[in-house]
Amino acid sequence: MKKAIIYGVTGQDGSYLSDLLLSKEYTVYGVTRRTSFNNTLRISHLLNKKEFHLVQGDVTDMSSIYGLLNEVQPDEVYNLAAQSHVGTSFNQPLLTWNVTGQGCINILEVIRQMVNRPRFYQASSSEMFGDQYNLDNNREKYQDERTTFNPQSPYAIAKLAGHSAVSLYRRSYDLFACGGILFNHESERRGERFVTRKISRYVADLYWATQTGRSIPRLKLGNLSAQRDWGHAEDYVEAMWMMLQHDYADDFVISTGNTYSVEDYLKEAFKCINIVEYMDHVEIDESLMRPSEVPYLRGISKKAERRLGWKPKMGFENLVSRMVQYDIQNNNVYKKDHTTT
Repeated sequence: MKKAIIYGVTGQDGSYLSDLLLSKEYTVYGVTRRTSFNNTLRISHLLNKKEFHLVQGDVTDMSSIYGLLNEVQPDEVYNLAAQSHVGTSFNQPLLTWNVTGQGCINILEVIRQMVNRPRFYQASSSEMFGDQYNLDNNREKYQDERTTFNPQSPYAIAKLAGHSAVSLYRRSYDLFACGGILFNHESERRGERFVTRKISRYVADLYWATQTGRSIPRLKLGNLSAQRDWGHAEDYVEAMWMMLQHDYADDFVISTGNTYSVEDYLKEAFKCINIVEYMDHVEIDESLMRPSEVPYLRGISKKAERRLGWKPKMGFENLVSRMVQYDIQNNNVYKKDHTTT
């Protein structure tokens, strides 16, 4: 039975990756930081499984990394730990660097010193590509493994540092280390600060509020024109696993190849509750605009398809519908008000 360590196990990707590995009969050690609040909601269904072990650790603490990896002697290590909100990174750039950038390097350095080295996966990000239209040498309308990086946020800079370290350690120290350049991937487990989940939750609130004739405040959003390549997290964690089963280590872009704007997502979400005039429920809030915005991202995953046999399974419309329907069924506040009146 293989053993895997997942840093960032309580997040969206960590929970789906745990599900996948357990289905493949792994023993999973999920690492979470010690906090004053319970952040295990996404993995609550795993806590009583004997093959799943929740352990405390921190990617910023070399001693805890060293202790855990040498005790467990894992076959695979997945680093999904990050301060993962791009907007927050502008307000907390040092924290973002320490966790998102230096944390990756810390794990790589511990693995380098081990006798039995595990295979390593680093969660890189399409945000590293940044604004391609401001690069003189690349005005292509898609990004792949050959595209020049042009990070536009502290988050993207930290991710690029970790990604570059993966490549360096792979070449210089012969580590089996892969970087997955994942484009936006959402799900019903997405954090509520992210715009897709913010929209799906609002649509669910509006649905239940209208059942009792109530009104709710408008949804505050920032830039509606930003375009992203959105897939479902379940598909993307499978790509992570497939990278570490490959014959040799490499970096891969993981994406759907299609791009939609925030407004497209908004329109599709409101369509789920039969509302056409969605802008009647939206207020543009200038404070939610980022200091430096990436206008367009679209990935091409031909390399992953060719070498790993990976393809995305869920399309954009199904992704939006699944998120909205989940929030409609699980929105306790307005749903409770409706069912008790």
